[in-house]
Amino acid sequence: MSVTGRSNGELREQAAAEAARRYEDSTAERERVEGRLAAGVRFPDAPDALAVRADRIMERGGLSPSAVVADIHGEAMDLPDANERIIDLSNELQAWSFLPRGVRAGASVARITLRRDGRELPHGTGFLVSPRLMMTNHHVLPDESFARRCFAEFNAQVTVDNVPDATVRMELDPGAFFAADSRLDFALVAVTPAPDGRPPGEIFGWNRLSVQLGKLVLGEKVNIIGHPDGRLKEIVLRDNAVLVRLDDFVHYRTDTRPGNSGSPVFNDQWEVVALHHSGVPKKDDQGRVLRKDGQPWRQGDGDDAIEWVANEGVRISSILKHLSRLDLGPGPRALLTEMGPDSGLDQSTAPLPSPAVPGFTPPPLSVAPVTESGTDAGKPKAGRPARNTAFGGRRHLVFLHGRDQHKKQPDELRRTWTSGLNRGLTLASLPPIDPQDVWFPFYGTRLHNLVSGRESTAEAIGLDEMSAAAAAEVFAAESPTGSYERLIYEAAARAGMPQNGPATTEGFGAGLVGALHRPLSWLAARSDLDEWTIATFLRDVDLYLGDSAVRQSVLDSVLETMPATGELVLVTHSLGTVVGLDLLTRLPDGLDPVLLVTAGSPLGLDGVNERLLAHGPHRPPRVRDWVNVWCPTDGVAIGCPLEDERWGKLTQLAVSNGRDRAHNIDEYLAHPGAAGAIGSVLGRT
Repeated sequence: MSVTGRSNGELREQAAAEAARRYEDSTAERERVEGRLAAGVRFPDAPDALAVRADRIMERGGLSPSAVVADIHGEAMDLPDANERIIDLSNELQAWSFLPRGVRAGASVARITLRRDGRELPHGTGFLVSPRLMMTNHHVLPDESFARRCFAEFNAQVTVDNVPDATVRMELDPGAFFAADSRLDFALVAVTPAPDGRPPGEIFGWNRLSVQLGKLVLGEKVNIIGHPDGRLKEIVLRDNAVLVRLDDFVHYRTDTRPGNSGSPVFNDQWEVVALHHSGVPKKDDQGRVLRKDGQPWRQGDGDDAIEWVANEGVRISSILKHLSRLDLGPGPRALLTEMGPDSGLDQSTAPLPSPAVPGFTPPPLSVAPVTESGTDAGKPKAGRPARNTAFGGRRHLVFLHGRDQHKKQPDELRRTWTSGLNRGLTLASLPPIDPQDVWFPFYGTRLHNLVSGRESTAEAIGLDEMSAAAAAEVFAAESPTGSYERLIYEAAARAGMPQNGPATTEGFGAGLVGALHRPLSWLAARSDLDEWTIATFLRDVDLYLGDSAVRQSVLDSVLETMPATGELVLVTHSLGTVVGLDLLTRLPDGLDPVLLVTAGSPLGLDGVNERLLAHGPHRPPRVRDWVNVWCPTDGVAIGCPLEDERWGKLTQLAVSNGRDRAHNIDEYLAHPGAAGAIGSVLGRT
């Protein structure tokens, strides 16, 4: 019995029961999918999901471009049909690399064996997801104590000559890393190095997990490699269509056995899309599990007697998101980082401590919620003024935020900005500041309401249903001045995208996934941001600059929470840098801007600066000093440094923000150069 107080068998039965409940709850969706499959629809998924999947197949080399060109140009096809055909071809035509890539993926799969009462019992399957970490099910390894009784067997398989291979044993090391979750039914455990010191992933390879979308669509085939019933390694191919995709789980038809618990579920490009964790048993009207002969299953009948109707896997993206939220120490966090950038895990995602502010007790982190269904839904939140005594009452520090802040609370945002600044001030040997001494205008809700009030399907469908390229096409069509497409292409050009080179994929591709796919992909590949973030950011910039009503409303919202007299230190970020330069043309005469800080700014784009109220690169009026801080991997700061001489004299500060946090304002403010410039002005006597 494990420390959870439940046996592995009980945990496995619980997983099967919960899978059966989800299977029953999704009956209507499954029947819809099966009906469309029976009617000849190859992939009964949303058109935009098909576009994202086709795009990923082409980008990842899952299909020969020449094969695609030869096939789809044989007859006239519109975009949806072409996307379907790409996915279908990837199921029908496999390049020779399909086999060796499958062998490479299979080498990372191991049999997990349990030591009990002097015996060694095959127990489940696991697979390497980093040089030192192995993934399996929670019901296979429920806790650290149980994991210490198990070991991994690699090469537990037959060779090409159909004789047993030389098995390699490696011990599990839960003391170095162990994480598990019962709802998602996963466990992640460290594996000890080989006697020569090499980590197991260096010997057997490991699977690069990805949090990105586009790895699978409804109706597509999946492949599973594992150790059914503890046997030598086996593989299940082809007869295994995906039926239902839930938020955290996926249902598919395939022939797996109980020992497959913990097996990786692959697409045809050998990307892990799910963690296999349970079969779905057939039940009668009374909820009883049925045997293959139609009779109720009883304890002692064994799993072989059960009528299994489907299988369920846990979506890899859900597991990765769960791991990103864990509060881990430096050692375990470093092991997660080794899973690679596609996983979305990095040491920089760990919570960072904030320096203490003498004589100041921070307010509680919890604030009154603003629910979507409550009476405050859509109501603009108020900005936060600073205390009258801040910095002697003569100087004022104002933070001006960027886009996509409507779901956040101004108090929380002000604390986050101040926390980052205090880290930088500490590194610059300057005293920290109190969040309540900061002015924090808030226009996030107002901007969101203005933007969402004019959008068509792009925002309503959302990231899971619409590709970034498809959304960008919608944004371009809705651009008030037709300038959205120019912004994307200018940003990509400044990021080095060839302007006159050969078309991608032998002349094929751009017409299938939209004209804006290429610049978006280029920007995302050369920055820390994904395509969706880049597309929506430039959309909001375009709407602010192109719609006078949006601009006026945002500026009015900012001016509602601004000091009237004294010296102004204005710190701006992202879209806030654009709003900030417009704001400087409308300041009251009694307010003297002594320092401007722009962080992660798109002001270097001509498509942005030419549409400012000042019309083009101009020194902001009345500003004494200006610091522009940017990170080379920040996909918003394209065009930095600001090199046009018309900007006048300013300090250009290039910083190296944490990986996957290149655009974060707290990273920018934590740099001692940026923080020191702010702190020096605030502390001036």
